[in-house]
Amino acid sequence: MPVLNIAMIGSDALASEIAKSTETRDVQTYVHKEMNGDEQNILSIIRPVKYPDKLRPLLSALSVAEIGLIEIEALDRYFGEILIAFASSGISKGQYVINPPNGEWIDPEQVKMMFEQVGLNQWRESDRDGIILREEFYSMLDDIKPQLIELSQQPLAITVDQYFQVKGIGLVAIGYVQSGKVSVHDRLSVFPSGGSAEVKSLQVMDMDVNQSFSGDRVGLALRNGNASDFSNGSILTHPEVLSKSGEVEQPTGLEKHMVSTTEIHYSPFQKKRINVDDVVHASLDLQFVVGRVTNTSETCEIEWENPFMVRTSELKHILLTQLDSIPRILGEIKLIRKK
Repeated sequence: MPVLNIAMIGSDALASEIAKSTETRDVQTYVHKEMNGDEQNILSIIRPVKYPDKLRPLLSALSVAEIGLIEIEALDRYFGEILIAFASSGISKGQYVINPPNGEWIDPEQVKMMFEQVGLNQWRESDRDGIILREEFYSMLDDIKPQLIELSQQPLAITVDQYFQVKGIGLVAIGYVQSGKVSVHDRLSVFPSGGSAEVKSLQVMDMDVNQSFSGDRVGLALRNGNASDFSNGSILTHPEVLSKSGEVEQPTGLEKHMVSTTEIHYSPFQKKRINVDDVVHASLDLQFVVGRVTNTSETCEIEWENPFMVRTSELKHILLTQLDSIPRILGEIKLIRKK
């Protein structure tokens, strides 16, 4: 059941032409399913409804998406921020639709040039037609299936954005399988709290399943878990396995950072440069972690207010933001070493 997660900036009207709305929070999710032989292929559009007023819903959508969709209504400062966001997230492929209000006009060549300026050369203009866009997305899903299969062989990482108690079921956590696979009866570790739980049952797209893979939005009913161990941005992994000699045979695939030494790759549209004592936020795997810059000599050292959990394999791009900057996204950071 391969799933293509699509981060979208645009209208509900366009999203609803492509897929059916299924869930609304700070982001609205739309799903379309089609059979391809014996295999069900799924498009999942993740649309941050509170952007641009709030930045975090956009960052959350980007952190779980493989490709993007932008409906362009104006070439304003938010359009520049949107391009920076997709480029800094490493979402190198996507579709865009030019759709200005009645009587207005947007130069397609200027739009194309702006995409190229931030390195989004593989994005393509498309018609504002839900059926055409859906076909293009299914073609993209075919292209990335090998990548999803490869990600499913990596250590498990489930990023959690909802958790709650359900009468008669117990603790339920909902999130995205960013890498690896999870099965019923698996024992899981909860980071950064250090808690644990056992998988009692799994649901993907409201269907009970025995196993869930990279790309899935999954609901986990958990046994022997505590809600106090969870927060938005918690990450679930398989526990570390030690040999009889005490050596690590199966790592969790996560590193905990309290201080990170980084290189900053500023966006081409970003003129701001950070200084010592600046407060910044890092976005990765649904985490939105506050940090303070402590050194900017040859590299940038950042002390985190709370533990920052980083996958050791198949790492997504880490966005660095500053909420009082324009644009608010500074660019991407590369970790040099863990402390």
